[in-house]
Amino acid sequence: MEDMMRWLVEQQIATSGISFPVFLRKRHDHDPHDHSGSMEAHLCNNRRSNVVLLLLIVSFAATLSPSSASPVGLTVAAGEKVELTLYYEALCPYCENFIINYLYKIFDNGLISIVDLKLSPYGNAKIRSNGTIVCQHGEWECVLNTVEACAIHAWPVVSDHFPFIYCVESLTYEEKYDEWETCFEKLNLDPKPVTDCITSGFGHELELQYADEINALKPPHTYVPWVVVDGQPLYDDYTDFVSFICKAYKGSNVPQACLGLSLSTTIPNFRGKPSNHVCYKEDDTARSRSKSKSKSTFLKVASETAAAWMHHISMAESM
Repeated sequence: MEDMMRWLVEQQIATSGISFPVFLRKRHDHDPHDHSGSMEAHLCNNRRSNVVLLLLIVSFAATLSPSSASPVGLTVAAGEKVELTLYYEALCPYCENFIINYLYKIFDNGLISIVDLKLSPYGNAKIRSNGTIVCQHGEWECVLNTVEACAIHAWPVVSDHFPFIYCVESLTYEEKYDEWETCFEKLNLDPKPVTDCITSGFGHELELQYADEINALKPPHTYVPWVVVDGQPLYDDYTDFVSFICKAYKGSNVPQACLGLSLSTTIPNFRGKPSNHVCYKEDDTARSRSKSKSKSTFLKVASETAAAWMHHISMAESM
């Protein structure tokens, strides 16, 4: 953990453009654009929300056990599964909202038994000529994109890495993105595979691979979350992804979640402005807002992280 803290301090010092986007969001509100509610109420509920978040993560992780991930008697061959890919970025509020309020349901309702789910944590980032990555919502988004890429690599089975990503995104939805390391303890996970991936630089290589993947999409993505079912983007209908999965599934073992759904939906061919909230690929206002707020936040967090790290070093030397 000390190596991780050292790495974060070095990264913060090396990149003075670090930023911390401020979204006044309410946890598990299906519209992250809704900022209603008093600040007093938000602060009063903060401690309680920490407890609720932990309970949600633990209970959600339990649903991913082998006994619950696939309902008894429902066996689907790998070739029959529907491919579902989510292209996203860690600090886009609409990506967070989709992951924690929509996507998790496929584990809860058994739909995961017919789905080959793939996550691509890169989104609308850009690569400079020197190979460094600039993220839409600031340097912390780059850090968390890399964290999640390393988690996917460390635990390739989706039922292993999704609880961790769900935990991290739940925290970022609460503006607690600097608390992501608590997810290791909450889920009883060994942090070493992820932290080694990050500090070795391999996480950066993974992000470059995700960049190649999203930049090769046909048609190209124009925003995130960008949800694709069997190679076809859902555009504005991404929150209705369950219907598209059920329609695309051609196997005989139909899960309960598909029964009773209207399967008259067609893959959209939409290129206008979506009605659902999204983070646009070419929206540089988010980048400029992050940059303008970066300096004071960088100094505060860098000094706090450095102080904590030095405290650990002092304690170790005194022993």
